[in-house]
Amino acid sequence: MEPIYLDYAATTPVRDEVRAAMAPYLTETFGNASSIHRWGRAAGDALQQARARVAAALGAEPSEVRFVRGGTESDNLALLGWRRAVAADGALPTLAVSAVEHHAVLDAATSTVEDGTARVDVIDVSPEGELDTDRLRHSLASGPALASIMWVNNETGMVLPVAGVVELAGEAGAAVHSDAAQAIGKVPVDLRRVSVDLLSATGHKIYGPKGTGLLFVREGTLLAPLLHGGGQERGLRPGTEDVAGAVGLATAIELAVEELQEEAARLTELRKRLQTALLSTIEGIRVHACGAERAPHVLSVGIEGLPDGSALLMALDLEGVAVSGGSACMSGATKASHVMLALYGPDDARATVRYSLGRGSTASDVDRAARATAEVVERMRAA
Repeated sequence: MEPIYLDYAATTPVRDEVRAAMAPYLTETFGNASSIHRWGRAAGDALQQARARVAAALGAEPSEVRFVRGGTESDNLALLGWRRAVAADGALPTLAVSAVEHHAVLDAATSTVEDGTARVDVIDVSPEGELDTDRLRHSLASGPALASIMWVNNETGMVLPVAGVVELAGEAGAAVHSDAAQAIGKVPVDLRRVSVDLLSATGHKIYGPKGTGLLFVREGTLLAPLLHGGGQERGLRPGTEDVAGAVGLATAIELAVEELQEEAARLTELRKRLQTALLSTIEGIRVHACGAERAPHVLSVGIEGLPDGSALLMALDLEGVAVSGGSACMSGATKASHVMLALYGPDDARATVRYSLGRGSTASDVDRAARATAEVVERMRAA
């Protein structure tokens, strides 16, 4: 039988429409967007059109969209660029980050503690998706502050209360960044309704090309560049622009937003079907963040009696089911996920499996995945 791919939260294939949109800018329209001749002007026009398309899809102004090289760069530019801009005034700023952030946020924040350029507060999150708002409020009141709270957690699918964070930050005069890599195309992201100051996204989670991303910078937000060179992207991201990548990213975002309602409903039904099948066939299984609002495409479970999660994942791969234990960036790690530690504590010994669904997922796929998981768990427990 054909293998089943249920790891769309790690990465997605590039859509045919995206490849077609990119193709001219890899061949005949190859100019440098900063050049003034006709080849450069054609590339520059395409770049600005891509910027406007992204802005329209997300509820932003074109001038607020910066193209970067992926989600990790976007997160780093948001946190460290804001810290650098604020520190120029002589203040020691505070970075308030949730305990379940992607390592691109957590490690960037930690680096500021190591070099003494910021304070960092890690805000607890409950399995129901609730933030420790008392601690967050205290953090944001201690001088210049930035809260970085992801829109959708990549390991559990929980939707975090970004709108509430924006409200708290507004009371304190603080800024807000959100990593929306797992949110765009899965849940509504409208920057006119939820007025974050900074927002990160990446192409390869939504059927766009790898190595593409964006940083939304609301007009008036303090931010300094991390790289130096040319004046591209309004001086925030120097370097020759990837016009084909920007066009591909814009196309992917437009399609994801256009199809959101229908696709989210379909994936929600598949996730529920998979969850019901797993709960009915495997004892000692827990659905992570079950009480929280969850994005439609992620189902994460913990299975008792299997302390070696990597062995379970490899066994499933041999059965033709591609899943993960959590973040793909940490797939080689042997220690417990920081997200699971934050939600359930260090004594919670369960093997974690993250099933993430996408455009190619079918009812047959989730049924086969549930059967394969039950069979593998039974064998491993017996051994």
